[in-house]
Amino acid sequence: MISLYKLEVFNMVVQAGSFSAAAERLFLSQPAVSQHVQALESSLGVQLFERGPRGVRLTASGEILYDYTRCILSLLSEAESAVTNVSQLNSGQIRIGATPGVGSYVLPGWIQAFRMRYPKLTVSLLTDVTARVVAALLNHTLDAGFIEGELTDVPELEQVVLQTVSQWVVVSPDHAWAARDAVSLDALRGEPFVMRTPESQTSLWLLQTLKNFDVVPHIVAEFDNPEAIKQAVIAGMGISILPEYVFQHEREAGRLHALALQDVPLQRDLKLVWNARYPLTPVARAFLTGQFPHLLPKLQGLNDDGGPTTLNKCQNDPF
Repeated sequence: MISLYKLEVFNMVVQAGSFSAAAERLFLSQPAVSQHVQALESSLGVQLFERGPRGVRLTASGEILYDYTRCILSLLSEAESAVTNVSQLNSGQIRIGATPGVGSYVLPGWIQAFRMRYPKLTVSLLTDVTARVVAALLNHTLDAGFIEGELTDVPELEQVVLQTVSQWVVVSPDHAWAARDAVSLDALRGEPFVMRTPESQTSLWLLQTLKNFDVVPHIVAEFDNPEAIKQAVIAGMGISILPEYVFQHEREAGRLHALALQDVPLQRDLKLVWNARYPLTPVARAFLTGQFPHLLPKLQGLNDDGGPTTLNKCQNDPF
């Protein structure tokens, strides 16, 4: 009889692409992972992987077993989510990824609200650029991601726009623009700019947006997080463009001044992203639906008829 644990090991080898990478994610030794796979192959009388110096590749039999394995593990996860009473759990965790601004200024309030409701559960937060948050979601080392970066179409990922965030020009109270409510794009020419680092999606977006209007910013400093940018602007190093949630407290305290752009409203979408190949855990679903109750059907993995998508898929068309 096939062991569920061996299927989980088999599934991880497929996802990781090698025995060594799977061993690292499972906190096992590489020989232990190999033994589990060999035992599974022996019990089925087939070879599941073609081994090579650059990793492994599924055989025809391996492809068939992988299709069934995905259905089995997804159904198991959906069953767990359907019957688990999160409020009665003594332990549990959600793993969240977020781009720096969202992780520093938006998520703490959401996390605190979750902890007030479920004091025995924990939240693990990774703050990084969009590309690395997406990579972690694809590797299933995160349950969900909150990003403001532009996201290309990735078939494995589901995404939902949560809100549109306004972007503002920010200056120090001593700046010549501190008495204005708005400024033109043309006025940005020659102004010293404090920016995010080049690998940031925010930096790429802003540079492209300004380029569309033939504006090339004079960059005097680059930082990897919006807090450092904000402090640099307060110190008079230059101007910047930031989302409203980053500077609202400093604006209220008179430490920063924000101006709208006259020529074009600058806006970006804050998105929730998760890996559709894996049903959300009960704890992850509790966190997300607590904050966004209108997303409950989508986050539960229900189809238009109210039934589990994995159950219908595996019953009607397992491949």
